[in-house]
Amino acid sequence: MVSRAVRVPSWQECDLAGLCSRAGAFAFDLDNTLARSKSRMGDDMASSLAALARHRPVAIISGGRFEQIRDQVLAVLPPETPKMRIHVMPTSGTRYYRWEDGDWRQVYAHDLTADERRAAMASLERRAREQGDWEENVWGPRIEDRGSQITFSALGQQAPVEAKEAWDPDNERKDRLARAVAADLPDLQVRSGGSTSVDISARGMDKAYAVRSLAGILGLATDEILFVGDRMDPDGNDYPAATAGALALRVRDPDDALLLVRELNRCLGGV
Repeated sequence: MVSRAVRVPSWQECDLAGLCSRAGAFAFDLDNTLARSKSRMGDDMASSLAALARHRPVAIISGGRFEQIRDQVLAVLPPETPKMRIHVMPTSGTRYYRWEDGDWRQVYAHDLTADERRAAMASLERRAREQGDWEENVWGPRIEDRGSQITFSALGQQAPVEAKEAWDPDNERKDRLARAVAADLPDLQVRSGGSTSVDISARGMDKAYAVRSLAGILGLATDEILFVGDRMDPDGNDYPAATAGALALRVRDPDDALLLVRELNRCLGGV
């Protein structure tokens, strides 16, 4: 099925009260939406997100691993957060966790085979070297096997935020790399990810799959999920959520996203 092309508006262009009346749940990208890349979510965002969860279920849908979401988001949430209303979908929704019996429990995982993971890692290194994206000086591993997703980080997994944001500000380098790797791996899904990353998973396993799965879990229609992300261009890893039919909104960065979450709470009668 060919996804329909959509234009994703900035939240400031929209009737938020109208969207809140339609939305049965809110879903958020993590990096450069709820928090800067690999950084902990701010206290203001944590308290605002917790308040939002008291009104509607809240999901975090990220290309990162569960441990990244745990450290950046879950560990920062205030004690009064209704954790049963938080849904965690790491590695672009290829895994799903929820709060059960006092801990975060994995509900499903769609892992790649060993052969698929080897082919993905080989293509990433070969194409990155060809295109001049295999940087000599890096912070940590360039390629990470996340089981259900292989992720390439051009500057390494622990690169400073400032270096990552400066490496490819217009997304051209990682978009070009993603296209080259996709040609090598026609049976897998290859996406341009965060500031310096390219993500590979099973075909069909992207944020469109994530929002559809979330809708099914919550007993909602896909167009009752309001999804917020910063990479809403057609090559961005948040864009599939929009093509799946979610109520998609674009934010510039975490500061912009905080303003949005505060407005959502206000529309829902909170603070």
